[in-house]
Amino acid sequence: MNSYKTVLNLGVSEYEEKKSRFISSVMPVEEEAKAIQFINEIRAKYWDATHNCYAYSILSDTLVQRYSDDGEPSGTAGLPILEIIKRTEIQNAVVVVTRYFGGTLLGAGGLVRSYSKSAAEGIHNAKIVFKKPYRAITVNVDYHLSGKISNYLLSNDYLIKDTVYNEQVSYTILIELLNIDRFCKSIVELTNARAFIEKREELWVSTDDNGKLV
Repeated sequence: MNSYKTVLNLGVSEYEEKKSRFISSVMPVEEEAKAIQFINEIRAKYWDATHNCYAYSILSDTLVQRYSDDGEPSGTAGLPILEIIKRTEIQNAVVVVTRYFGGTLLGAGGLVRSYSKSAAEGIHNAKIVFKKPYRAITVNVDYHLSGKISNYLLSNDYLIKDTVYNEQVSYTILIELLNIDRFCKSIVELTNARAFIEKREELWVSTDDNGKLV
């Protein structure tokens, strides 16, 4: 994967429809086992609820999507939650919508609308972000070149993870994978090939719609 959309953190929302309470709990997860663990935690938290319906979408080597109506009429809860996940185009996320029945039947259409609305609000509160693959790059230069490097990094909005001052100045920068070759070429040109560049570990970084790190 080059990048994908997901949620940043736990998001919770609650609203009432004809005295039925709908509580949405949304969490980013990297594997199906974590999604199931989260679902079980919500079930334990809201053990006295009428229903704990859920859906999740996990993307790794393959795409895994599951949902459950948890006793609601078929197709009125889990599937609408999954459709909201698909509509927002997020991956690696689990959504659990808890319902406390208020005594008034909502009908199939009302249930679909309520579970959809609750899921959408929970996802919004969990904050949609883009996950992009980055690599940590270490650049070592002599002190007289450090000013050039610092100005270049700051003027191009590169993320400086660390700067260490020893015999040389060592910068650790996070670079999006797609930009690594261009970055390394620029450093070589800027220092007349007098910088030592080391490519290090890869990691996933969260950004907003404007590409800013979050």
